[in-house]
Amino acid sequence: MAVGGGTGLSTILRGLKLCTDDLTAIVTVADDGGGSGVLREDLGMPPPGDIRHCMEALADQESLMQQLLAYRYPDGRLAGQAFGNLLLAALNGVSGSFDQAVARMGEILAITGRILPVTNTDVQLEAVFDDGSSVLGESKICKFKKEKACRIHHVRLLPEHTPALPAALEAIRRAEILLLGPGSLYTSIIPNLLVDGIAEAMQESRALKIYISNIMTEDGETEGMTAADHLSALLEHGGPGLIQICLCNSQPFDADLLERYHAENACPLQVDPQAIALLGAEAVLRPLADDTGRYARHSGGKVAEAVMELYHQRADTRIF
Repeated sequence: MAVGGGTGLSTILRGLKLCTDDLTAIVTVADDGGGSGVLREDLGMPPPGDIRHCMEALADQESLMQQLLAYRYPDGRLAGQAFGNLLLAALNGVSGSFDQAVARMGEILAITGRILPVTNTDVQLEAVFDDGSSVLGESKICKFKKEKACRIHHVRLLPEHTPALPAALEAIRRAEILLLGPGSLYTSIIPNLLVDGIAEAMQESRALKIYISNIMTEDGETEGMTAADHLSALLEHGGPGLIQICLCNSQPFDADLLERYHAENACPLQVDPQAIALLGAEAVLRPLADDTGRYARHSGGKVAEAVMELYHQRADTRIF
């Protein structure tokens, strides 16, 4: 099973669904920007965007469904809104809870596996910076951080004691592989660990626990951070025992691509196996990047292959 959010989670789900149909994704609901933010404010529902991305990845007849769910209305009062968000909003209106709406959408799309929101609670993400300042709202963190020119010290959810979806806790307990990431560290990955019970369930799990490290730093969130810094932030928010393996990219990139990322204040994440070992995890390097060369992004197939290789090598029990 995989825990995360954003496009990073959906990318690896595309690869994992080719390896197993016993697949569960636990998805953050802290987003408050774009079309998701509009629906959240207007309808009082959890944001559908990250859920929609995962639905696209796991849907049967993915190419058609991806086009349909990702279609954005070009004009009118719905301009910029994705059809998939509206479909999930409609299902939320006729269902007893948000997780039931997600489950019904999964049935409609005949998805491989299962998608669960980490909580049904309407939550807000707050970032606190090194200088003591803070900002409320996931969509405001990047801009605020750039203006302050300081690092994020920690993030938290409001309300602070947000109950986890019981099905999410049960999925963690029964998992044989637990994947965290890739994705935006403070706004897609860590918010899941702040929901009551999630980090504790992961700590207690006997699954093979792997953090899929980002390939690049992210402007407005993790610039200047290393892979060990990412892992340290995860442990500071979620506690010890979360991660056994830090799976990192070893694939080089050409100079033109790196120059484009440098212009956006991003660079390849530096991996120091010794620093990762000091945090209680093992660094495993594999070529994980997409081969198209247009972006420095993970290949879902390569990640899935590496995960399954590690599982077959190291897990105590097997389900495949």
